[in-house]
Amino acid sequence: MPGYTGSKDDYLKRLKRIEGQVRGVARMVEEDVYCIDVLTQISAATKALQAVALGLVEGHLGHCVVNAARSSREEGAEKVREAADAIARLVRS
Repeated sequence: MPGYTGSKDDYLKRLKRIEGQVRGVARMVEEDVYCIDVLTQISAATKALQAVALGLVEGHLGHCVVNAARSSREEGAEKVREAADAIARLVRS
């Protein structure tokens, strides 16, 4: 079971809000809104996605990694590597 299961509804609400923001950005482009205003909205949507990602990382570390480490050293190490890889992908994006 994923670490975010207890907060699933909150994550879905946030993601739907972000989806609306992205649709708003597309509408702004369709309506030829000033570039800086579009970039400002893109920045807001990006920050919102990053906040969701950080919450998921925290949940993964607190739930999945901890449970794996309790199970065995090898499973814990594997989950830590998995988390490190995911964090690296987030940092690169």
